[in-house]
Amino acid sequence: MKRLMMLMIAAVAVVTLSGCNTVRGVGQDIEKGGEAIQKATK
Repeated sequence: MKRLMMLMIAAVAVVTLSGCNTVRGVGQDIEKGGEAIQKATK
C-alpha cells in the first residue's frame, strides 16, 4: 500500500513539473513572437 502511494505521489510530481516547464516554454514562445512583430513594424 505504501509503495502504491509513493508511486502515485511521484507520478503527480512528474506531471506537475512537466506542466510548469510547458507553460514556461509557451510563454517564451509568445514573447519571442511579440518581439519579432515589434521589430517588423519599426
